[in-house]
Amino acid sequence: MATRRREYDEDDVRVRPGKSSRPRTRTRPRHADAVDGFVIAVDRGRYTCVLAGADPEDPTVTAMRARELGRKSVVVGDRVGLVGDTSGAAGALARIVRIAERSSVLRRTADDDETTAEGRLERVVVANADQLVIVSALADPPPRTGFIDRCLVAAYDAGIAPLLCLTKADLAGPEQVLGYYAELELPYVLVRPDSDLDALRALLAGRVSVLVGHSGVGKSTLVNRLVPDAARAVGVVSAIGRGRHTSTSAVALRLPPAPGACGDPGWIVDTPGVRSFGLAHVSAESLLHGFPDLVEGTVDCPPNCPHTADAPDCALDAWVAAGRADPRRLASYRRLLASRSGEGDPRGEADQRNPGDPLAGS
Repeated sequence: MATRRREYDEDDVRVRPGKSSRPRTRTRPRHADAVDGFVIAVDRGRYTCVLAGADPEDPTVTAMRARELGRKSVVVGDRVGLVGDTSGAAGALARIVRIAERSSVLRRTADDDETTAEGRLERVVVANADQLVIVSALADPPPRTGFIDRCLVAAYDAGIAPLLCLTKADLAGPEQVLGYYAELELPYVLVRPDSDLDALRALLAGRVSVLVGHSGVGKSTLVNRLVPDAARAVGVVSAIGRGRHTSTSAVALRLPPAPGACGDPGWIVDTPGVRSFGLAHVSAESLLHGFPDLVEGTVDCPPNCPHTADAPDCALDAWVAAGRADPRRLASYRRLLASRSGEGDPRGEADQRNPGDPLAGS
């Protein structure tokens, strides 16, 4: 019997699409089962988190960033959604699938000039911070108000409340520093090696506070006193008054509850010691808000006044001459303006001091 040949058509042919032609969908999983977490440390693509409502004794959760987040960065202080193994057991790994909207973002650059590579490289220091604690020593090394001014500008720009913490108060008095900021009514706290930290703890309670400061100002020592289990490395100050970097990465530390106190004791974020705090991410208009004692003096300035020293009819000179602001504050503001245009070096600015005035240009 003759075999009848089968006829084939296109329905019998199955073509597998190549990788480049596979249909893609914009639909992403909702992850309704994700649990809330708080990022406390970042290390080479691994994120250490604590679960919302977890006790201090509960284990932390190690997580990685899900691919679906794209290029969104995860930083210390972020509140995230976690899926996967959130038990915190050894070897367990969860995934960060969601980043909550940030209430504040503290940024800095290595340079003030956005036309340079360092100025364009913007670093997020921490997210969702409530308070910026500027740690400055009163001696060994001496206070540098130029750095403090930069931190104040960054804090006001990010909408974070500033707090000045003056350490080594046993070596020098705070009068010069406090006099420099008298018009700002800047909150401050003095710290001595033998003093209790009750006043500081009260200001930190219930908040996420970021500690920034030059190396050698006693920041790590302060952290170890606040959180005895932190074991942050402590360095020494060199003979020329410069500190040695001891903290190498930002980490959020839960404050222990104070004896007899109730409520959330708060978190502190310890950051590495920095030599400069670039402000390329801050607009020239916002820069002035870091000097609230000078804002009212610009009312009589002509339109589009750059407020520089060579600006014609700038009213800030008359404002200072009338005794309504400290001339050192105007000089500091104009140094920042000059550094934004590439006329100054923010890395060297912190080391400039007038021998006749230990605070001028510091």
